[in-house]
Amino acid sequence: MEINNKEIQKKLTTIVQDVLAASNLKSGDIFVLGCSTSEIVGGKIGKNSNAEIGEVVIKTLLSILNPLNINLAVQGCEHINRSLVIENNVADKNQLEVVSVVPAMHAGGACSVASFKEFDNPVEVEHIVAQAGIDIGDTSIGMHIKHVQVPVRPSFKELGSAHVTALRSRPKYVGGPRAEYDISKM
Repeated sequence: MEINNKEIQKKLTTIVQDVLAASNLKSGDIFVLGCSTSEIVGGKIGKNSNAEIGEVVIKTLLSILNPLNINLAVQGCEHINRSLVIENNVADKNQLEVVSVVPAMHAGGACSVASFKEFDNPVEVEHIVAQAGIDIGDTSIGMHIKHVQVPVRPSFKELGSAHVTALRSRPKYVGGPRAEYDISKM
């Protein structure tokens, strides 16, 4: 499958804007990316990693999230136990345990490699609790999204050949039938 980088960038921008609009993220929040560049280019997850597409995806996300001071965390593949690349200062601020691994093309994936290259001071962490994220290619990001998770339906269901899903989180509803959840009524 022939991939047009400008088209990937344009569609990804729309997808991310859809998720941000639904998520109401604030400065300092974490946005997680799970991405299979193999799936974007029409291959099977983990079999056709594409460094160029990884760079397009990461640069596009950073161009949107950085001005909003929203932190990007990039999930690696199962070969590195789905650990995530994140900026060291974000790991410190959130008291996240850093693990010893550097992503490679077939042990982490193209987006992990690209983020390690593009971030100012990247580290890997084993687990985060992000407020929202996108999953490109069915990489299973749910383990890294804060409970309660709510699906977001972006305008585009595919990026290249990859299936796209997204999640946001909301606070848990606690109480019972007499509880109020709308703070504007208070």
